[in-house]
Amino acid sequence: MKTIISETLKHSIPDFKIGIITYHDIAVSDSPQFFKEQMHALEKELMLSFEEKSVGELEGVKEWRQLFKRLGTDPSRYRPSHEALLRRLYKGQSFPLIHSAADVNNYLSARYQIPLGIYDCDKLSAPLSIRLGGQDDDYDALNGREMKMAQKLVSADRAGAFGSPIVDSKRTMTTADTRNALHIVYLKPSDSLETCYQLLQSISHLFTEVNGGQSHDPFIL
Repeated sequence: MKTIISETLKHSIPDFKIGIITYHDIAVSDSPQFFKEQMHALEKELMLSFEEKSVGELEGVKEWRQLFKRLGTDPSRYRPSHEALLRRLYKGQSFPLIHSAADVNNYLSARYQIPLGIYDCDKLSAPLSIRLGGQDDDYDALNGREMKMAQKLVSADRAGAFGSPIVDSKRTMTTADTRNALHIVYLKPSDSLETCYQLLQSISHLFTEVNGGQSHDPFIL
């Protein structure tokens, strides 16, 4: 699916980059037991790491908080989604169990300390753009709130903003009926392209291992 990064965003964050992965013929359901065990293992691993570093001291959290500040978004008021998830785990809570597509997305976000968004391709209208939100960019979010996305980093299609590294919209969310999906991976600006491509391959492999289907070659913008 054709995707572009706005020139304004490139100018503001020259090293900004995202990964795009598309999946076809997936089967979304309750997460299988082997993956639930994998999620639980990561919870325990993170709890041990939190004994040495707080969430705010993690490199992936610090880097994305800095990026938000460069864009004029207060990361204490609008937390990057991976930071919010890590803070939930830090409090001793478990991963939320939603369905296999969302569960893998959350696992990957916590594992790699980056925001990710998973969307139903058939609910999107190409072309897509990654840009700063305008005054008309608002949506009903997955957290139950109406989000005003002006001057915040958003992903948008012809119908307007549908996602963000803060929280995604209900309009394009994946469900048990989703057969084709799009992964937007908000990469760390400090990571090399080689590291980013390796990361996208790992993400693609786990997602299809749990949800089936096929992935197209990931690419980076």
